This record gives sequence, C-alpha cells and structure tokens, in this order.
Amino acid sequence: MDYANPNTMRDCWIVNDGVMGGLSQSSLRQDLHGLFFEGVVSLANNGGFASMRSSVKFPQGTQVLELLAQGDGKRYKLVLRTELAPRVSYAADLIAEPTWQTYRFNLSQFKSTVRGQAVNAPTLSFSDVIEFGILISNNQAGSFAIQLKTLQSI
Repeated sequence: MDYANPNTMRDCWIVNDGVMGGLSQSSLRQDLHGLFFEGVVSLANNGGFASMRSSVKFPQGTQVLELLAQGDGKRYKLVLRTELAPRVSYAADLIAEPTWQTYRFNLSQFKSTVRGQAVNAPTLSFSDVIEFGILISNNQAGSFAIQLKTLQSI
C-alpha cells in the first residue's frame, strides 16, 4: 500500500474511543510523502485510544510486513484483523521515531487480544488478514502524530 497515493486514503477510516463514550479525536490527511494519522488522546470518560484502519489483502506466503513510517516518539500498535476471528485483534508494538524508519514485523511479534485483553485465538497468517490499523493507547494522553508512507508484504 502506498499511502502517498490519494486513492489509498479513500479506503481508510477512524475508530476512536468515542464508540465507548471517550473524547479522543483524530483525523487523517495526506501529503506527497504519505498519510498522517494525528489527533489528541483523552483519558476523560474512560477513554484513551484512537485508531485508523484500512482494508488490506496480503498474498499467500507472506512472511514479513514492512511499514515505512515516522512519528512523534510515542508507542503505537500495528493491528491486524482476519475474517476467521473478526472480534480478535492481532497487535505488534512500534515506537514511531521522528525520522523515516522501516519497521519489520513477523508473525511471532503479533499478540491476540479482544479489547486489549489477551485471548487464545486462531494462529495468525498474513494471507488471512482483511484489515490493517494503527492504534495509540496505553494512557498516552495528549497530542500524537504518525505518518505512514508504505506497507509492503514480503
């Protein structure tokens, strides 16, 4: 996925803690270098997370995902969802460094959760993934910004 391509942004959407009464806010915007996911995480009203999501499909045999991104030094989660376990999120951590970095993720880095709680779930296969997302949570109140350039399967 090339996040500098204007067509890619059309397939992205926001899911914040407002679905549970929280007050966090976020938005997506694009420039020539990629897609910005930015906003403010609020802990008020039992809130505390913001996320962006997009539909995705990785080829059979994918062993590694590579994300080219830069950010604000905060901890984010790369989140994947499958049709096999639609309520389960498979998440891996990354620190969004202030310069462009290539983050490599293999299957063993992803932990299965439901609403942040660890669960036993079907084994993740990248070729089963239908949704990709970036999540900021873990009591990181305040402004945030991460820019995505590309997401590739290897």
